[in-house]
Amino acid sequence: MPDSLSDRYAELLTGSYDCVDRIVLNAFFRMGHGPGGFRVWWQALTGSEETLDNTHLMRLAGRFSRRIHGYAKANGIPVVHCSAGERKHELAEEYLAKTNITQGLFLILVGRAQAPVWDVSANHHIEPKKPMPYVNHYSFHILDPQWGHITIKISGHPPFPAQVILNGHEYVACQACKTGINFTKEGNCFTQISDAAGLAKIADTLSGPQAIGRLDQVCERWIYTTCLCFALELEEQKRSGFRYQYSNYQVEYSRNLIFEIGGHMDQVFQALIDRSRVPLDLETIKTILGYQRRPRYRQRKSKSAQWEVAVEKPTYDLTILKLHCGKLTLKIYTKGERVLRIEVVVHNTQELQCGRSLEKFPQIVVQAKEILERFMNALSCIDQCFIADSMLDELPTPSRVGTTKVGGIDLNKPRMRWVVEAVIALCLSLSPQGFTASELARQVRMLSNQAEGQYDARRAAYDLKKLRGKKIVHRIGQTRRYQSTSSGLKAMVALVVLRNKAIKPLLAAAQDLHPSRGAQNPRPLDRNYETIRMAMQSVFQELGLAA
Repeated sequence: MPDSLSDRYAELLTGSYDCVDRIVLNAFFRMGHGPGGFRVWWQALTGSEETLDNTHLMRLAGRFSRRIHGYAKANGIPVVHCSAGERKHELAEEYLAKTNITQGLFLILVGRAQAPVWDVSANHHIEPKKPMPYVNHYSFHILDPQWGHITIKISGHPPFPAQVILNGHEYVACQACKTGINFTKEGNCFTQISDAAGLAKIADTLSGPQAIGRLDQVCERWIYTTCLCFALELEEQKRSGFRYQYSNYQVEYSRNLIFEIGGHMDQVFQALIDRSRVPLDLETIKTILGYQRRPRYRQRKSKSAQWEVAVEKPTYDLTILKLHCGKLTLKIYTKGERVLRIEVVVHNTQELQCGRSLEKFPQIVVQAKEILERFMNALSCIDQCFIADSMLDELPTPSRVGTTKVGGIDLNKPRMRWVVEAVIALCLSLSPQGFTASELARQVRMLSNQAEGQYDARRAAYDLKKLRGKKIVHRIGQTRRYQSTSSGLKAMVALVVLRNKAIKPLLAAAQDLHPSRGAQNPRPLDRNYETIRMAMQSVFQELGLAA
């Protein structure tokens, strides 16, 4: 289903495609994550419960490490120990560019991370160590004929939990080569495509039920014979019944708009960013220096923000608009010279509340696609906002919600302006369930720097009822969650833009102030404002507004 933003600029595009990007699957041995199940598995593995102690568990982890280093040395595979904060995927890309291996294992990275570890006390009592300790994790970087570069990261301690990291663009590239589609791939994006429809058809195969089998096959193809075999030999795996189950952990989904002319893409995107600054209340502007020389180190936050909006504008035609809300992130940025990518990142699929098993993968992709399209439609409303004369006249008048009479909307009052701006921000929130009155109250307090006692959920519910009376916001079914209508979002954005970008600058021109020298490098918008101010001076004098 096309979104309104793509339709709006369709005449500037040569094509577009949707693709699942990064896929992270959790691989776990369900029996081994419970004390009783782990005891039964250990008996099947060793034949006795007498050896179930911390010493033998550590020996098993040590054997895992020794076998990996011995195999790597015998076969000329690099084993690199990484420090905390090091960008492992960038290191893997460097080795991938130099390796002569066309299929199979080509690199092993070792780093420390938290993982569940069993602690066996007297009388073979088993309980998990708390806090969860940091242990060695081994990242096996593999070249697969179907999926290209894949990574399997596995803990060195039993029950050996693992993660399988895949990339949808790598899969599409491999399949496109087999079908004879010519393309130019820059990083994680197709910038030139000989058959856009054919490539889009291949990309769609990762969104349907058939993707479940493909994901299961690639995991089964490597995880036992290339990774787990260093900890448990194939005979030990069979004897103890060690089998992984898979669940979805992270998913990225992107829509890529391919512009005919790169200059048009830049104009469209920069204009969209400028028009979104006021409705989104962009307070944080970050700059990255360089497109080819991006920084290799990224400082990690100790705690993820509940609501964050940032614009990252580096040189060399790379601009990133990023919205972060809870476990969901949405980014818009340029790739290459002619591709504009809109991407949704589900950091934890539990946020979608549709299940996490591998069989739920198509549903997760569908929900990610819906979030993406809803965000693009909201951006389209911001990009081309509109308010009818009738609504403008009716806003201050009272209205009814059911049998309840509620007051009108007066944007001259700061409280109502904060509410409107907060609703706009929450409408662009990535939550598929809309927002609640409590979330609105929290957002208003962020905008107004008020305490919780000054503006709480009860006041927010009353203000929402005013917006519902004007058909700007509607309740989702019988729940206590709300969403804005398309016309309502366009009207709210138009009101904010008119007040902040038109009415306030024009009224400022009515003041008898000494003329400033103006900007040294004025933008077209600055020149337009100056022309309007000069022309409106006489109008204000006729109306008696000028001093």
